[in-house]
Formats: sequence, C-alpha cells, structure tokens
Amino acid sequence: MILKDKVIIVTGGSGLLGKAILEDLKTKGAIAVNVDIKNDSLSDHNFIYGDTTDEKSIAVIFQNVHQQFGQIYGLVNCAYPRTADWGTPFEEDTDLSSWRKNVDLQLNSYAACCQEYIKYAKPYLSGSIVNMASIYGVVGNDFAIYKGTDIKPVAAYSAIKGGLINFSRYLASFYGEFGIRVNVVSPGGIFDNHNPIFVKNYEDKVPLKRMGTPLDIAPAVSFLLSDEARYITGHNLLVDGGWTAV
Repeated sequence: MILKDKVIIVTGGSGLLGKAILEDLKTKGAIAVNVDIKNDSLSDHNFIYGDTTDEKSIAVIFQNVHQQFGQIYGLVNCAYPRTADWGTPFEEDTDLSSWRKNVDLQLNSYAACCQEYIKYAKPYLSGSIVNMASIYGVVGNDFAIYKGTDIKPVAAYSAIKGGLINFSRYLASFYGEFGIRVNVVSPGGIFDNHNPIFVKNYEDKVPLKRMGTPLDIAPAVSFLLSDEARYITGHNLLVDGGWTAV
C-alpha cells in the first residue's frame, strides 16, 4: 500500500494505459481520480469529466478535486488528444496546421495541467508528477518494422514526446526545492491489436522478444509517484523491453 490514501489525478484514465494505471494505483491504496472526456462514471473509480485541452476546464478540474478530496498528492499526465488527420505525412502537412494543433493538444495541454497542479502542490511542499512519453521521444523510429503494414509513425509525436521529456527535467530542477518531484515514463511498443506483421517485426528486434502491455507500464508509474522513489526526480524511466538498449 505504498500510496495509501494519496489523491492522484490521472488524465486520460479511460484510455488503454490510463485504465491500467488507475487499477494499479487502486491496488496500492491510492485515491485515484480519472479525468477524461470519455464518460467513465459507471466504473468503480472516482471520475471527473474534464477537457485537458481547455485551460478553463483544467482549472475547474483541480479545484473540484481539491475541494472534494483535499491535498492532491500526484498527477499522471496520460491523456492522448489528437486531430482527426493525425498520421498525415510530414511533407503533406503543407501549412503545418496539423502539426501546430497537435503540439497544442498534447504538449501544451500537459504543460497546462502541470502548471495548475503545481499551484496546489506548492503550499504542501510535496507532490509528484509523472508525464507519459515514449521511446520515440528518445530515439528515432526504426521504419523497417512498419514495412508491409499501413502503420504510419507521426513526426509530431516524436517532437512532442522529446519536448515533454526535457520539459519535465526543467520542472524537476525548478520545483525540487518545493518538494515536488517530476518524472517521465517512456513505454516501448504496447500491444493493441496491431497488424501481425508489425508485431513480428517488433518482437524480432526487442530484446525481451515481446511487445509490452499496459500491465508492464502501470507499476512503473505507481513507483515513481510513491515515496519509494522519494529521491528520484528529473528521470525518464524507459519501460521498453530493452528496445533502447540495442
């Protein structure tokens, strides 16, 4: 029960990774609050409807959680908003409108949530943020694994996740004196009913010879939030089966 009675907001908790993170937090004693635009009020988790791409909505989210539960111990930024044309080849986004919009939806919304959370954490001189990034914020894409499939890696994704990792280091450095830790979890490929060709190509390359699952990622998030990681901040924890080691 390493997170017993600690209030933790998980944005995008109705998504693939978000659900697993909420469950793991619950098993470790946390009071986990799912913030999402997908209604999840029928689940057994605390749920607050909120749009993390809207600054007014973000302010209301944190105000409501604080009023209902008191001190907000932690924040997990896991939401994954994106435009309908997500996946447009970089050279075909002629006016970069899609690029700009997705940077705003993803990177800027994470920054806004962090900013709002810090307002509530500073008075307690305690807090923990985990931002969800990716191996592709650290290394370049291996495009060979996509051959024979219709999967199209997005250039903006790499830029956003790379920026998020270093932004998290900035926050860790600046707010450490206030007892606020900021870390990142960067998953490798997570199986989600992918094309079998892609799965084989991926598993042939990754040292542990399988794609990851949400259950591989969630405990890493809980660990970084907990006091077991009390002297860890500014760290990017790669949970990738060894992908970035080769």
